[in-house]
Amino acid sequence: MNQNRLFFLTRWRLAGLYAGVMGIILSLSGLCVYHWMAHADWQALDQELESVAGTLHDGLEPKLKQPGQIESSAEQLLPSLCLADTTCPTQPTAPTKRHILGAVQQDGYYLRFLDLSGRMIATLGQQPEEVPPPAQKEPWQTLQDSAGNRYHQVSLLLKTDRNQPWGYMQIGRSLRDFDARLSNTKIVLLVGLPVAMLLVSVASWWLAGLAMRPVYQSYHQIQQFTADAAHELRTPLAAIRATVESTLDADNLTVTDARGTLQTIDRQNHRLSQLVQDLLLLSRMDLNVLTLNRQSCCLNDIVNDLVEEFTALAIAANLQLTAHTQGYYPLYVLGDEEQLYRLIANLINNAIQYTSRGEIKVLLNRDDHHALVQVQDTGIGIAPEDQPHLFNRFYRVNRDRSRQTGGSGLGLAIASAIAQVHQGEITLKSELSKGSTFAVRLPILSGS
Repeated sequence: MNQNRLFFLTRWRLAGLYAGVMGIILSLSGLCVYHWMAHADWQALDQELESVAGTLHDGLEPKLKQPGQIESSAEQLLPSLCLADTTCPTQPTAPTKRHILGAVQQDGYYLRFLDLSGRMIATLGQQPEEVPPPAQKEPWQTLQDSAGNRYHQVSLLLKTDRNQPWGYMQIGRSLRDFDARLSNTKIVLLVGLPVAMLLVSVASWWLAGLAMRPVYQSYHQIQQFTADAAHELRTPLAAIRATVESTLDADNLTVTDARGTLQTIDRQNHRLSQLVQDLLLLSRMDLNVLTLNRQSCCLNDIVNDLVEEFTALAIAANLQLTAHTQGYYPLYVLGDEEQLYRLIANLINNAIQYTSRGEIKVLLNRDDHHALVQVQDTGIGIAPEDQPHLFNRFYRVNRDRSRQTGGSGLGLAIASAIAQVHQGEITLKSELSKGSTFAVRLPILSGS
């Protein structure tokens, strides 16, 4: 209960941290996108106004004769121009110079001419209500009228054909479209950010669950390992205690009884020592602190020696144990000979324990750049549901039989760990009532 609550709170913390970091990143990204769009639109607006103003400036200056006066030749370039103190048509006439008037007659643009004192001379287009004086130092201005409409304009000094100051030309446009785009972008970001955060939160919870899954599984494996180790240690300790108590309660203890008691204690002590050594070996392999005496090892010699060693045990179990090697050349691997010896010995011993009749074969072959050691038996086989867990520590398919043979469930786990530290692997093929085949693949020394 408490463990589940701990993992649940940890998952919440991971999800919250991930969602918080992603929220900050999304917020900063949205802010950057907003400012980038505003800057890009503003730059495009400035370039457009500057281009139109430069075209008008270059086209008008050669036609200006007197300061503050617009000649008829200049009016021909701007047929829709409305002079001051005159009544102007509400609808502009068709332009005669499309390259000059094309942009000015667009919706939102306006054009104004002022003399050197700032007095209005002529206008073109829809004018803003407030007219600021032209600025010499700041030609670019952003205006806002009483209705809240914003305008952006540029002021240029015009000169006559004799290079005398003529007056000012102001060209600008309404920022209604610009502000509308920014407003829509802001709405999209303000609405989209919470939706994105909701999706990020859901994804964070899911990803936190994925991240916690191996931790949760490891925690349960540690719990299971601790429980199994305690159980394995408790069994011989209980046997020793029961033996000692029964001996102490005996009134007339004979030498034979004392010897039997000591033999029982020695047997259980040996079992405890072996279990502790196996656990220590696995722990060192997990921590990569096991010192291996790596040298060139001949697998042919190891296999032949083991088959010879286990032959007597196989005969006692009414089994036939044989070795088969492919070719006559030896196969060498780089590793610790003692650990490789234990690896194959565990597989052979396991095959003898779970085979009641038939034959056990130890095959040594070469598979590309790997040596392949196979231990085949005709035993009881292993059920498919048990095969994925067979190399787990303390896992036993038949616990009653393991108790009888003195197994602790660490033999195959140790074999798998030894294969891994030698850059190899163990695979299993098994069918119920037909037998099993354990295959060990180890990299061969170059030149073998």
